[in-house]
Amino acid sequence: MLTPQERRTKIGAVIRVASGNFLEMYDFIVYGYYAIYIGKAFFPSSSSFASLMLSLVTFGVGYLMRPLGAIVLGAYIDRKGRRQGLLLTLGLMAIGTFTIAATPTYAAIGIAAPLIVVIGRLLQGLSAGVELGGVSIYLAEIATPGNRGFYCSWQSASQQVAVIFTALLGVVLTAVIPAAQMAVWGWRIPLLIGCLIIPIILWLRRSLEETEAFRRMQHRPRQAGEVLRLLAANWLVVLVGMMLSVMTTVTFYLITAYTPTFGSRALHLDPRQNLFVTLCVGISNFIWLPIAGWVSDRVGRRPLLLLIPLLALLTAYPAMSWLVVKPSLTRLLTVQLWFSLFFGFYNGAMVPFLAEIMPSEVRTAAFSLAFSLATALFGGFTPAVCTYLIELTGNKAAPALWLSLAAVLSLAGTLLYRPSEKVAVALA
Repeated sequence: MLTPQERRTKIGAVIRVASGNFLEMYDFIVYGYYAIYIGKAFFPSSSSFASLMLSLVTFGVGYLMRPLGAIVLGAYIDRKGRRQGLLLTLGLMAIGTFTIAATPTYAAIGIAAPLIVVIGRLLQGLSAGVELGGVSIYLAEIATPGNRGFYCSWQSASQQVAVIFTALLGVVLTAVIPAAQMAVWGWRIPLLIGCLIIPIILWLRRSLEETEAFRRMQHRPRQAGEVLRLLAANWLVVLVGMMLSVMTTVTFYLITAYTPTFGSRALHLDPRQNLFVTLCVGISNFIWLPIAGWVSDRVGRRPLLLLIPLLALLTAYPAMSWLVVKPSLTRLLTVQLWFSLFFGFYNGAMVPFLAEIMPSEVRTAAFSLAFSLATALFGGFTPAVCTYLIELTGNKAAPALWLSLAAVLSLAGTLLYRPSEKVAVALA
């Protein structure tokens, strides 16, 4: 049992480390929420579809940098420490966010505008490539015995605070600022707010202590080359980790970043209704994640990792078909909350499971690489892929096919995983 002082120390550490994860997710989903406006500002085209697609592809480009960030920054964290690495990732995210917020439009500086925005997204992606993994490993290493799932759940829960905050901000902005002004300058306000939050989170993170597990580690990679060698030697675990992560990344971006675009473009619902649904999804995710983490500590990770993808395969397309037949706020909310249940319970088991199976010497790099590959290849391009599938097929329920594919891959990853002596099943 923890003493009251130890409990306060643990809670403080969770808040400080998760705060940066809040900012990382806030900066990423702000772009997704305002993709239509960003497309018009930086990627003008005679076709609104082409303009939106360019904006969404740029949204996805940030994820292509995540695997590189996972390797480079993950190696840095595994060599130098969790605290020092998490401060570095926060700084890179700040530069990327400010770059996008301050860039003049295409009309003002021409082709330089979209190029600068892409650079900003790449910096964000580099940082985000290891932020989630770094936070998850930190929480796993400070967790009390038998509560690792619950502790790790606060990594994702902090992201849901970002979803809630961003959606609330969007509701206020769309209510106060006319649509014409939102397209011109209003979309920049959330990005600038993200810049203002950075000093607060930097102050919080500076007081983090290094984890006891890292201090006790007998062997740490001394050079980046050694990290690469260890990752290559454990490629199968990283591959399985990537497959396991696909369900989480696709579901999350489907029900958060893509909802405003899907609701407006495909369902023709009011933007405020779409943001309201996103707000409710964020609240739902926040509730389910700690519950699911706690459940996974009691019943094990595998039952949830098997059950949730199966539920998604059975119900995703029927639910989405029911929604598009007669679009409404109530139906959109119902379907997205059902998918929120998938995300919460699957992620609540998946994150601690990933932390537990990764080799101790490169725990952060391996975790981050697996998750980043899933995000780069699947999750990050979810808005673009779903928009394209609807355009290609004429079927507004087509996004459910993308979610079903994610469920198949993650289910296969769970079935393929077999513990071996090379894998650190228990954290040091």
